[in-house]
Amino acid sequence: MNPPADHPAIPPAKVGVLLVNLGTPDAPDAAAVRRYLAEFLSDRRVVEIPRIVWKPILHGVILRTRPAKSAHAYRQVWQEGGSPLAAITRAQAEALQDAFGPNVIVDHAMRYGRPALGDRLRALKAAGCERILVAPLYPQYCAATTATANDVAFAELARMRWQPALRTLPPYHDDPAYIAALKTSVEASLAALDFAPQEVLASFHGMPQRTLALGDPYHCHCRKTARLLGEALGRALTVTFQSRFGRAKWLEPATDAVLAGLPAKGVTRVAIVAPGFSADCLETLEELAIRGRETFLAAGGTHFAYLPCLNAGDVGMAMLKKILARELAGWADAA
Repeated sequence: MNPPADHPAIPPAKVGVLLVNLGTPDAPDAAAVRRYLAEFLSDRRVVEIPRIVWKPILHGVILRTRPAKSAHAYRQVWQEGGSPLAAITRAQAEALQDAFGPNVIVDHAMRYGRPALGDRLRALKAAGCERILVAPLYPQYCAATTATANDVAFAELARMRWQPALRTLPPYHDDPAYIAALKTSVEASLAALDFAPQEVLASFHGMPQRTLALGDPYHCHCRKTARLLGEALGRALTVTFQSRFGRAKWLEPATDAVLAGLPAKGVTRVAIVAPGFSADCLETLEELAIRGRETFLAAGGTHFAYLPCLNAGDVGMAMLKKILARELAGWADAA
């Protein structure tokens, strides 16, 4: 049956895959960082204290003082294609574009900043995607990362008259494909060093300690990833947590404190990997590779190496293709 002549155009049915990462400012300057932080730190999933208490602190103190400092940090790692996180996430989507057949569109979005998650979800729907897999690229589940990305996707659906079917990527902290990819990547990075580390740290993004008490599985997921990776590598890893913020008690031990204390224990050669990040970003390239190195060497360390994330390399992309294909089962082959 042919539609009426005045019927809106209907594109052929497709399947969409939307890779989602945290976000980044548009530029390494204070104004752009202020806009980004205002959105990020206004998220109730990220800061779980009453608005009446938090709003004066955010607008009266943090957004007045922190943007300039953060902009300086971003300038240390900014690339021609933008922030590393933006460039790498875009490259990951491009590398997967033809991975699942001609009727599957792969796109990317950021929870905070651009390209906005809601905008890209609507774009996929407009392109004919009647089924969409939203894939937050956080191996370890946390309400402040995975859940808030899913929240935005669900809220966007609530505004749609004709909704696509939606699936979300589960955490993959203990997935054999993920652990195997990490093992291959870490072993290659260690083999390329001109020294043998006495200790390898696995640094994960920190979270307030209360998130564990409230039932968030993040801490357990991080510990399991490190245990499985250590078993695969045949060596124990020292688990630490980075990026503390504010006065609340955060998950411990803190990465910077551990790095500062290792030389006094006779550990002067160290390597550090960040298994909680799917792409290198400010927290890995500036906080770990630059400031972490400075902290360790200033404390008496002699050799320091930061081991890169999986990023858009062949090993990481093969792993992503495998776990995404699993979640697309029954969709991609029917598109």
